[in-house]
Amino acid sequence: MKALFAMTALTALAGPVYADCSYPPPPSKIPDGNTATMEEMLEAKKAVTQYNKDINAYVACIKLEHESAVSKVGDKPTPEQKEDMKRMEAMEVQKNNAAVDQLQSVADRFNEQVKIYKAKHDPNGGGDSDKKKK
Repeated sequence: MKALFAMTALTALAGPVYADCSYPPPPSKIPDGNTATMEEMLEAKKAVTQYNKDINAYVACIKLEHESAVSKVGDKPTPEQKEDMKRMEAMEVQKNNAAVDQLQSVADRFNEQVKIYKAKHDPNGGGDSDKKKK
């Protein structure tokens, strides 16, 4: 029963805290470097760059809202409030890490397609220049 009460209290605190921070959707499509046009690759670059900005804004938002919730508790929180703050902080870290991981995944997929595109369209500039043919 205590666990249910704690979860209810956490939900009550965390719900409003993160209500204004909207998780941004990733770009809808990363073009295939084998078949994409330069225009498609440039549009994808713009989308990934915007997604990066959106994720940074989201992370800043959850941090700001967490700090706001902590400041509302005051200087002398009750033991229950301290526990709730720990849970909220853990939730903030988890959301932050998930957002950053998702951003990294999108960037990695895009960069892989850029390599493929460059290799196909510019054999001298797109390959792995560190490897020497023997």
